[in-house]
Amino acid sequence: MKKDIEIRNAEEKDIPRITELLIQVHKVHSDKRPDLFRRGSKKYDEEELKQIISDSNSPIFVGVDENDRVLGYVFCNFRHFGDKSLEDYDSVYVDDFCVDEKYRKNGVGTALYDYVVKFAKKKGCHNLTLNVWSPNEDAVIFYSRMGLTVQKYVMEQIL
Repeated sequence: MKKDIEIRNAEEKDIPRITELLIQVHKVHSDKRPDLFRRGSKKYDEEELKQIISDSNSPIFVGVDENDRVLGYVFCNFRHFGDKSLEDYDSVYVDDFCVDEKYRKNGVGTALYDYVVKFAKKKGCHNLTLNVWSPNEDAVIFYSRMGLTVQKYVMEQIL
């Protein structure tokens, strides 16, 4: 299937499909951490998606099939670091990543991830970072297979 995947910038016409996928990924989180994630919700509404799509500093890339159906997406943000204790560097942060559950393990996620890595390198970024919830074992395995390693831990104690 990977050969049939095209990666392109998201467009407003993709918002209904991106919304479906936002609901899918949110369900994964709300099923595993209902104490933090509201059931039946999603991260962004239609107006927020329109704003993000129009912002060149926050590109959304979509993986589409030969019929231009969105199979997955990756939301990115550019970040700059540097202060008294940190070196100056640019980074791309993956804000959200989803492949439709029907198309997982078919190369869509790998194609999207590889595209973002090439994009970030072309922009001169030092690294790519993202957050993944520890109970989302499938995502942790996928990101590890892509070559990501732990940079830091966020720990909690539920009170």
